[in-house]
Amino acid sequence: MTDRPSRTSPTPEPPDLFTWEFATNPYPAYAWLREHAPVHRTRLPSGVEAWLVTRYGDAKQALADSRLSKNPAHHDEPAHAKGKTGIPGERKAELMTHLLNIDPPDHTRLRRLVSKAFTPRRVAEFAPRVQELTDHLIDGFAQKGNADLIHEFAFPLPIYAICDLLGVPREDQDDFRDWAGMMIRHQGGPRGGVARSVKKMRGYLADLIHRKREALPDAPTPGEDLISGLIRASDHGEHLTENEAAAMAFILLFAGFETTVNLIGNGTYALLTHPEQRARLQTSLAAHDTALLETGIEELLRYDGPVELATWRFATEPLTIGGQHIAAGDPVLVVLAAADRDPERFADPDVLDLGRRDNQHLGYGHGIHYCLGAPLARLEGQTALATLLTRLPDLELAVDPAELRWRGGLIMRGLRTLPVEFTPLG
Repeated sequence: MTDRPSRTSPTPEPPDLFTWEFATNPYPAYAWLREHAPVHRTRLPSGVEAWLVTRYGDAKQALADSRLSKNPAHHDEPAHAKGKTGIPGERKAELMTHLLNIDPPDHTRLRRLVSKAFTPRRVAEFAPRVQELTDHLIDGFAQKGNADLIHEFAFPLPIYAICDLLGVPREDQDDFRDWAGMMIRHQGGPRGGVARSVKKMRGYLADLIHRKREALPDAPTPGEDLISGLIRASDHGEHLTENEAAAMAFILLFAGFETTVNLIGNGTYALLTHPEQRARLQTSLAAHDTALLETGIEELLRYDGPVELATWRFATEPLTIGGQHIAAGDPVLVVLAAADRDPERFADPDVLDLGRRDNQHLGYGHGIHYCLGAPLARLEGQTALATLLTRLPDLELAVDPAELRWRGGLIMRGLRTLPVEFTPLG
Protein backbone atom coordinates (compact mmCIF):
# COMPACT_ATOMS: atom_id res chain seq x y z
CA MET A 1 0.00 0.00 0.00
CA THR A 2 1.48 3.29 -1.04
CA ASP A 3 0.89 6.66 0.55
CA ARG A 4 -1.24 9.04 -1.43
CA PRO A 5 0.54 12.17 -2.50
CA SER A 6 -0.42 15.08 -0.30
CA ARG A 7 -2.78 17.55 -1.87
CA THR A 8 -2.65 21.24 -1.13
CA SER A 9 -5.82 23.19 -1.72
CA PRO A 10 -5.39 25.84 -4.38
CA THR A 11 -5.79 29.41 -3.17
CA PRO A 12 -9.36 30.40 -3.96
CA GLU A 13 -9.89 33.14 -6.52
CA PRO A 14 -10.87 36.50 -5.04
CA PRO A 15 -14.45 37.58 -5.70
CA ASP A 16 -15.31 40.13 -8.37
CA LEU A 17 -15.28 43.60 -6.91
CA PHE A 18 -17.07 46.79 -8.01
CA THR A 19 -19.63 45.06 -10.26
CA TRP A 20 -23.34 45.90 -10.09
CA GLU A 21 -23.93 42.64 -8.21
CA PHE A 22 -21.20 43.63 -5.75
CA ALA A 23 -22.77 47.07 -5.26
CA THR A 24 -26.06 45.44 -4.28
CA ASN A 25 -24.46 43.38 -1.50
CA PRO A 26 -20.70 43.77 -1.03
CA TYR A 27 -20.59 42.08 2.36
CA PRO A 28 -19.92 38.46 1.24
CA ALA A 29 -16.98 39.68 -0.85
CA TYR A 30 -15.65 41.69 2.08
CA ALA A 31 -15.96 38.63 4.34
CA TRP A 32 -13.84 36.69 1.83
CA LEU A 33 -11.21 39.45 1.76
CA ARG A 34 -11.07 39.66 5.57
CA GLU A 35 -10.37 35.93 5.74
CA HIS A 36 -8.10 35.37 2.74
CA ALA A 37 -6.59 38.74 1.73
CA PRO A 38 -7.18 41.32 4.46
CA VAL A 39 -4.86 43.83 2.77
CA HIS A 40 -5.57 43.33 -0.91
CA ARG A 41 -4.20 45.15 -3.95
CA THR A 42 -6.75 45.64 -6.70
CA ARG A 43 -7.35 47.68 -9.84
CA LEU A 44 -10.28 50.02 -9.36
CA PRO A 45 -12.82 50.83 -12.12
CA SER A 46 -10.96 54.12 -12.69
CA GLY A 47 -7.77 52.20 -13.52
CA VAL A 48 -6.01 53.27 -10.31
CA GLU A 49 -4.41 50.44 -8.32
CA ALA A 50 -4.90 50.63 -4.55
CA TRP A 51 -4.69 48.55 -1.37
CA LEU A 52 -7.98 47.64 0.34
CA VAL A 53 -7.78 47.24 4.14
CA THR A 54 -10.70 45.15 5.44
CA ARG A 55 -10.06 43.97 9.03
CA TYR A 56 -11.14 46.17 11.93
CA GLY A 57 -7.79 46.23 13.74
CA ASP A 58 -5.83 47.02 10.58
CA ALA A 59 -8.41 49.60 9.54
CA LYS A 60 -8.29 51.46 12.84
CA GLN A 61 -4.47 51.46 12.71
CA ALA A 62 -4.41 52.74 9.13
CA LEU A 63 -6.92 55.53 9.80
CA ALA A 64 -4.64 56.94 12.51
CA ASP A 65 -1.26 56.25 10.85
CA SER A 66 0.57 59.53 10.13
CA ARG A 67 2.59 57.76 7.40
CA LEU A 68 -0.61 57.56 5.36
CA SER A 69 -1.06 61.05 3.98
CA LYS A 70 -4.30 62.62 2.78
CA ASN A 71 -2.42 64.83 0.34
CA PRO A 72 -2.70 63.52 -3.26
CA ALA A 73 0.76 64.98 -3.94
CA HIS A 74 2.16 61.84 -2.28
CA HIS A 75 0.49 59.54 -4.83
CA ASP A 76 3.06 57.85 -7.06
CA GLU A 77 0.51 57.94 -9.87
CA PRO A 78 1.01 56.89 -13.50
CA ALA A 79 -0.19 59.27 -16.18
CA HIS A 80 -3.46 57.39 -16.79
CA ALA A 81 -4.44 57.77 -13.12
CA LYS A 82 -3.81 61.52 -12.92
CA GLY A 83 -6.53 63.30 -10.98
CA LYS A 84 -8.67 60.17 -10.45
CA THR A 85 -8.37 59.91 -6.68
CA GLY A 86 -10.56 62.77 -5.46
CA ILE A 87 -13.79 64.61 -6.16
CA PRO A 88 -14.14 65.26 -9.92
CA GLY A 89 -13.34 68.87 -10.76
CA GLU A 90 -11.97 69.92 -7.38
CA ARG A 91 -8.44 70.44 -8.72
CA LYS A 92 -9.49 72.72 -11.58
CA ALA A 93 -11.88 74.58 -9.29
CA GLU A 94 -9.04 75.25 -6.78
CA LEU A 95 -10.90 73.45 -4.00
CA MET A 96 -8.12 71.11 -2.91
CA THR A 97 -7.22 72.88 0.36
CA HIS A 98 -9.91 71.23 2.47
CA LEU A 99 -9.69 68.85 5.42
CA LEU A 100 -9.89 65.67 3.31
CA ASN A 101 -6.78 66.55 1.30
CA ILE A 102 -4.28 67.94 3.80
CA ASP A 103 -2.07 66.79 6.68
CA PRO A 104 -0.73 68.43 9.84
CA PRO A 105 0.27 71.14 10.49
CA ASP A 106 -2.12 72.69 7.91
CA HIS A 107 -4.85 70.22 8.82
CA THR A 108 -4.44 71.02 12.51
CA ARG A 109 -4.75 74.76 11.90
CA LEU A 110 -7.75 74.52 9.55
CA ARG A 111 -9.64 71.98 11.69
CA ARG A 112 -9.13 74.13 14.78
CA LEU A 113 -10.48 77.16 12.91
CA VAL A 114 -13.48 75.27 11.54
CA SER A 115 -14.24 73.64 14.88
CA LYS A 116 -14.81 77.12 16.32
CA ALA A 117 -17.60 77.64 13.80
CA PHE A 118 -19.00 74.10 14.02
CA THR A 119 -19.62 73.56 17.70
CA PRO A 120 -21.98 71.04 19.34
CA ARG A 121 -23.94 74.02 20.70
CA ARG A 122 -24.50 75.32 17.16
CA VAL A 123 -25.75 71.87 16.08
CA ALA A 124 -28.07 71.63 19.12
CA GLU A 125 -29.51 75.07 18.36
CA PHE A 126 -30.21 73.85 14.82
CA ALA A 127 -32.41 70.92 15.95
CA PRO A 128 -35.76 72.78 15.63
CA ARG A 129 -34.94 73.75 12.03
CA VAL A 130 -34.08 70.13 11.16
CA GLN A 131 -37.44 69.04 12.62
CA GLU A 132 -39.23 71.79 10.68
CA LEU A 133 -37.59 70.72 7.40
CA THR A 134 -38.37 67.06 8.11
CA ASP A 135 -42.06 67.72 8.72
CA HIS A 136 -42.31 70.01 5.70
CA LEU A 137 -40.89 67.37 3.37
CA ILE A 138 -43.16 64.64 4.75
CA ASP A 139 -46.12 67.01 4.35
CA GLY A 140 -45.23 67.18 0.66
CA PHE A 141 -46.03 63.50 0.02
CA ALA A 142 -48.04 62.35 3.04
CA GLN A 143 -51.43 62.66 1.27
CA LYS A 144 -50.30 60.59 -1.75
CA GLY A 145 -49.83 57.33 0.09
CA ASN A 146 -46.56 56.69 -1.74
CA ALA A 147 -43.17 58.32 -2.27
CA ASP A 148 -39.61 57.82 -3.41
CA LEU A 149 -37.91 58.44 -0.09
CA ILE A 150 -34.54 59.19 -1.70
CA HIS A 151 -35.64 61.98 -4.05
CA GLU A 152 -38.52 63.35 -1.97
CA PHE A 153 -37.01 63.09 1.49
CA ALA A 154 -33.50 61.74 2.13
CA PHE A 155 -31.89 63.92 -0.57
CA PRO A 156 -33.52 67.34 -0.01
CA LEU A 157 -33.43 67.23 3.81
CA PRO A 158 -29.63 67.46 4.27
CA ILE A 159 -29.25 69.81 1.28
CA TYR A 160 -31.61 72.39 2.74
CA ALA A 161 -30.24 71.81 6.24
CA ILE A 162 -26.60 72.36 5.30
CA CYS A 163 -27.54 75.36 3.12
CA ASP A 164 -29.32 76.93 6.10
CA LEU A 165 -26.40 76.15 8.38
CA LEU A 166 -23.87 77.61 5.92
CA GLY A 167 -25.98 80.72 5.36
CA VAL A 168 -26.96 80.19 1.71
CA PRO A 169 -29.99 82.47 1.09
CA ARG A 170 -33.27 80.59 0.67
CA GLU A 171 -33.73 81.93 -2.86
CA ASP A 172 -30.44 80.28 -3.94
CA GLN A 173 -30.96 76.90 -2.29
CA ASP A 174 -32.71 75.27 -5.25
CA ASP A 175 -29.58 75.97 -7.34
CA PHE A 176 -27.57 74.11 -4.71
CA ARG A 177 -30.07 71.26 -4.87
CA ASP A 178 -29.55 71.01 -8.65
CA TRP A 179 -25.75 71.08 -8.37
CA ALA A 180 -25.78 68.54 -5.55
CA GLY A 181 -28.12 66.31 -7.55
CA MET A 182 -25.60 66.24 -10.40
CA MET A 183 -22.77 65.45 -8.00
CA ILE A 184 -24.61 62.58 -6.32
CA ARG A 185 -25.63 60.95 -9.62
CA HIS A 186 -21.99 60.35 -10.64
CA GLN A 187 -22.22 57.95 -13.61
CA GLY A 188 -25.93 58.63 -14.03
CA GLY A 189 -25.52 62.18 -15.32
CA PRO A 190 -24.01 63.72 -18.48
CA ARG A 191 -20.27 63.36 -19.04
CA GLY A 192 -18.38 66.02 -17.12
CA GLY A 193 -21.52 67.04 -15.25
CA VAL A 194 -19.98 66.58 -11.80
CA ALA A 195 -16.98 68.78 -12.61
CA ARG A 196 -19.26 71.49 -14.05
CA SER A 197 -21.42 71.42 -10.94
CA VAL A 198 -18.34 71.67 -8.72
CA LYS A 199 -17.14 74.66 -10.75
CA LYS A 200 -20.53 76.42 -10.45
CA MET A 201 -20.64 75.75 -6.73
CA ARG A 202 -17.09 77.08 -6.35
CA GLY A 203 -17.95 80.30 -8.16
CA TYR A 204 -21.09 80.82 -6.11
CA LEU A 205 -19.34 80.15 -2.77
CA ALA A 206 -16.47 82.52 -3.60
CA ASP A 207 -18.97 85.29 -4.34
CA LEU A 208 -21.07 84.53 -1.26
CA ILE A 209 -18.01 84.51 1.03
CA HIS A 210 -16.85 87.83 -0.42
CA ARG A 211 -20.29 89.41 0.13
CA LYS A 212 -20.53 88.07 3.68
CA ARG A 213 -17.01 89.27 4.51
CA GLU A 214 -17.88 92.77 3.31
CA ALA A 215 -21.06 92.88 5.42
CA LEU A 216 -19.76 91.06 8.52
CA PRO A 217 -20.64 92.93 11.75
CA ASP A 218 -17.94 93.50 14.35
CA ALA A 219 -19.49 91.11 16.85
CA PRO A 220 -21.17 87.75 16.13
CA THR A 221 -24.96 87.73 16.23
CA PRO A 222 -27.08 84.95 17.80
CA GLY A 223 -27.50 82.07 15.34
CA GLU A 224 -24.77 83.39 13.05
CA ASP A 225 -24.40 81.21 9.94
CA LEU A 226 -21.47 78.88 9.43
CA ILE A 227 -19.82 80.80 6.56
CA SER A 228 -19.80 83.96 8.67
CA GLY A 229 -18.35 81.87 11.48
CA LEU A 230 -15.64 80.55 9.15
CA ILE A 231 -14.77 84.10 8.08
CA ARG A 232 -14.68 85.27 11.69
CA ALA A 233 -12.70 82.29 13.02
CA SER A 234 -9.04 82.93 13.67
CA ASP A 235 -6.15 81.09 15.23
CA HIS A 236 -3.55 83.35 16.87
CA GLY A 237 -4.71 86.16 14.61
CA GLU A 238 -4.54 84.03 11.44
CA HIS A 239 -7.80 83.93 9.46
CA LEU A 240 -8.95 81.59 6.72
CA THR A 241 -8.19 82.92 3.25
CA GLU A 242 -11.19 83.23 0.91
CA ASN A 243 -9.82 80.20 -1.00
CA GLU A 244 -9.62 78.17 2.20
CA ALA A 245 -13.07 79.30 3.30
CA ALA A 246 -14.55 78.36 -0.11
CA ALA A 247 -12.86 74.93 -0.02
CA MET A 248 -14.06 74.38 3.54
CA ALA A 249 -17.65 75.41 2.77
CA PHE A 250 -17.58 73.15 -0.30
CA ILE A 251 -16.41 70.05 1.56
CA LEU A 252 -18.84 70.66 4.43
CA LEU A 253 -21.61 70.75 1.85
CA PHE A 254 -20.33 67.82 -0.22
CA ALA A 255 -19.48 65.56 2.70
CA GLY A 256 -22.42 66.80 4.74
CA PHE A 257 -25.20 66.04 2.31
CA GLU A 258 -24.29 62.78 0.56
CA THR A 259 -23.40 60.94 3.75
CA THR A 260 -26.71 61.96 5.32
CA VAL A 261 -28.72 61.04 2.21
CA ASN A 262 -27.26 57.55 2.49
CA LEU A 263 -27.64 57.36 6.27
CA ILE A 264 -31.37 58.09 5.98
CA GLY A 265 -31.86 55.92 2.86
CA ASN A 266 -29.82 52.92 4.00
CA GLY A 267 -31.20 53.21 7.53
CA THR A 268 -34.83 53.29 6.40
CA TYR A 269 -34.25 50.36 4.04
CA ALA A 270 -32.62 48.32 6.83
CA LEU A 271 -35.57 48.97 9.13
CA LEU A 272 -38.14 48.10 6.45
CA THR A 273 -36.37 44.79 5.78
CA HIS A 274 -36.00 43.97 9.51
CA PRO A 275 -39.58 44.32 10.76
CA GLU A 276 -38.84 43.10 14.27
CA GLN A 277 -36.22 45.82 14.78
CA ARG A 278 -38.47 48.43 13.20
CA ALA A 279 -41.34 47.44 15.55
CA ARG A 280 -38.97 47.57 18.50
CA LEU A 281 -37.98 51.15 17.59
CA GLN A 282 -41.58 52.25 17.01
CA THR A 283 -42.61 50.91 20.42
CA SER A 284 -39.74 52.81 22.03
CA LEU A 285 -40.63 56.05 20.21
CA ALA A 286 -44.31 55.70 21.17
CA ALA A 287 -43.17 55.60 24.81
CA HIS A 288 -41.14 58.82 24.23
CA ASP A 289 -37.94 56.91 24.96
CA THR A 290 -35.04 58.05 22.76
CA ALA A 291 -32.40 55.61 24.07
CA LEU A 292 -33.05 52.99 21.38
CA LEU A 293 -33.08 55.68 18.69
CA GLU A 294 -29.63 56.84 19.80
CA THR A 295 -28.05 53.38 19.87
CA GLY A 296 -30.05 52.46 16.76
CA ILE A 297 -28.47 55.20 14.64
CA GLU A 298 -25.02 53.93 15.63
CA GLU A 299 -26.03 50.37 14.70
CA LEU A 300 -27.40 51.48 11.32
CA LEU A 301 -24.09 53.28 10.70
CA ARG A 302 -22.23 50.06 11.50
CA TYR A 303 -24.55 47.63 9.73
CA ASP A 304 -24.87 49.36 6.35
CA GLY A 305 -23.33 52.78 6.68
CA PRO A 306 -23.28 55.67 4.20
CA VAL A 307 -19.48 55.63 3.66
CA GLU A 308 -18.26 52.31 2.29
CA LEU A 309 -14.59 53.20 1.91
CA ALA A 310 -12.74 55.95 3.75
CA THR A 311 -11.34 58.65 1.49
CA TRP A 312 -7.94 58.27 -0.12
CA ARG A 313 -4.67 57.89 1.73
CA PHE A 314 -1.15 57.66 0.26
CA ALA A 315 1.92 56.03 1.83
CA THR A 316 4.66 58.60 2.40
CA GLU A 317 7.20 55.85 3.11
CA PRO A 318 7.32 52.04 2.98
CA LEU A 319 5.18 50.51 5.72
CA THR A 320 3.45 47.29 6.74
CA ILE A 321 -0.29 46.88 7.36
CA GLY A 322 -1.65 43.50 8.42
CA GLY A 323 1.62 41.82 7.45
CA GLN A 324 1.47 43.27 3.93
CA HIS A 325 4.25 45.52 2.60
CA ILE A 326 3.00 48.85 1.20
CA ALA A 327 5.39 50.83 -1.00
CA ALA A 328 5.85 54.58 -0.74
CA GLY A 329 3.41 56.38 -3.02
CA ASP A 330 0.82 53.57 -3.00
CA PRO A 331 -2.84 54.52 -2.43
CA VAL A 332 -4.58 52.87 0.53
CA LEU A 333 -8.36 52.63 0.93
CA VAL A 334 -9.72 51.58 4.31
CA VAL A 335 -12.95 49.62 3.78
CA LEU A 336 -15.14 50.84 6.62
CA ALA A 337 -18.02 48.58 5.55
CA ALA A 338 -15.78 45.51 5.88
CA ALA A 339 -14.17 46.57 9.16
CA ASP A 340 -17.57 47.21 10.74
CA ARG A 341 -18.67 43.64 9.98
CA ASP A 342 -15.48 42.03 11.35
CA PRO A 343 -16.45 39.09 13.63
CA GLU A 344 -13.17 39.56 15.51
CA ARG A 345 -14.54 42.89 16.77
CA PHE A 346 -18.35 42.62 16.71
CA ALA A 347 -20.48 39.73 17.98
CA ASP A 348 -22.85 38.50 15.26
CA PRO A 349 -21.74 41.30 12.90
CA ASP A 350 -24.25 40.44 10.17
CA VAL A 351 -27.16 40.80 12.59
CA LEU A 352 -28.92 44.17 12.93
CA ASP A 353 -29.40 44.89 16.64
CA LEU A 354 -30.59 48.43 17.38
CA GLY A 355 -29.77 47.99 21.05
CA ARG A 356 -26.12 47.02 20.45
CA ARG A 357 -24.00 48.66 23.15
CA ASP A 358 -20.44 47.65 22.35
CA ASN A 359 -20.42 49.51 19.05
CA GLN A 360 -17.19 51.38 18.39
CA HIS A 361 -17.85 51.41 14.66
CA LEU A 362 -15.67 53.27 12.17
CA GLY A 363 -18.55 54.75 10.20
CA TYR A 364 -17.31 58.31 10.76
CA GLY A 365 -13.63 57.42 10.66
CA HIS A 366 -11.03 57.50 13.41
CA GLY A 367 -8.11 59.69 14.41
CA ILE A 368 -7.49 63.29 13.37
CA HIS A 369 -9.75 62.96 10.31
CA TYR A 370 -12.79 61.82 12.33
CA CYS A 371 -15.84 63.38 10.66
CA LEU A 372 -16.33 66.94 11.87
CA GLY A 373 -20.00 66.88 10.85
CA ALA A 374 -20.90 63.67 12.71
CA PRO A 375 -23.10 65.44 15.32
CA LEU A 376 -25.16 67.10 12.57
CA ALA A 377 -25.51 63.84 10.62
CA ARG A 378 -26.65 62.04 13.78
CA LEU A 379 -29.19 64.79 14.48
CA GLU A 380 -30.58 64.62 10.94
CA GLY A 381 -30.62 60.82 10.89
CA GLN A 382 -32.38 60.52 14.25
CA THR A 383 -34.92 63.23 13.39
CA ALA A 384 -35.67 61.80 9.94
CA LEU A 385 -36.17 58.19 11.05
CA ALA A 386 -38.11 58.99 14.20
CA THR A 387 -40.49 61.32 12.34
CA LEU A 388 -41.01 58.91 9.44
CA LEU A 389 -41.83 55.98 11.71
CA THR A 390 -44.07 58.07 13.94
CA ARG A 391 -46.04 59.92 11.25
CA LEU A 392 -46.20 57.03 8.76
CA PRO A 393 -46.40 54.01 11.07
CA ASP A 394 -47.36 51.47 8.37
CA LEU A 395 -44.60 52.52 5.98
CA GLU A 396 -43.45 49.63 3.77
CA LEU A 397 -41.46 48.97 0.60
CA ALA A 398 -43.47 49.39 -2.61
CA VAL A 399 -41.21 47.06 -4.63
CA ASP A 400 -39.37 43.80 -4.14
CA PRO A 401 -35.93 44.50 -2.58
CA ALA A 402 -34.34 42.75 -5.58
CA GLU A 403 -35.61 45.57 -7.81
CA LEU A 404 -33.72 48.28 -5.91
CA ARG A 405 -30.50 49.61 -7.43
CA TRP A 406 -27.48 50.94 -5.57
CA ARG A 407 -25.31 53.74 -6.90
CA GLY A 408 -22.03 52.50 -8.29
CA GLY A 409 -19.63 54.99 -6.71
CA LEU A 410 -16.41 54.04 -4.90
CA ILE A 411 -16.51 55.88 -1.57
CA MET A 412 -20.22 56.22 -0.78
CA ARG A 413 -22.88 53.51 -0.46
CA GLY A 414 -26.49 54.45 -1.16
CA LEU A 415 -29.68 53.60 -2.98
CA ARG A 416 -30.72 55.27 -6.23
CA THR A 417 -34.40 55.13 -5.25
CA LEU A 418 -36.47 53.88 -2.33
CA PRO A 419 -40.16 53.54 -3.35
CA VAL A 420 -42.49 53.19 -0.35
CA GLU A 421 -46.21 53.14 0.33
CA PHE A 422 -48.32 53.87 3.38
CA THR A 423 -51.81 54.90 4.47
CA PRO A 424 -52.28 58.49 3.22
CA LEU A 425 -52.62 61.16 5.86
CA GLY A 426 -55.85 63.08 5.60
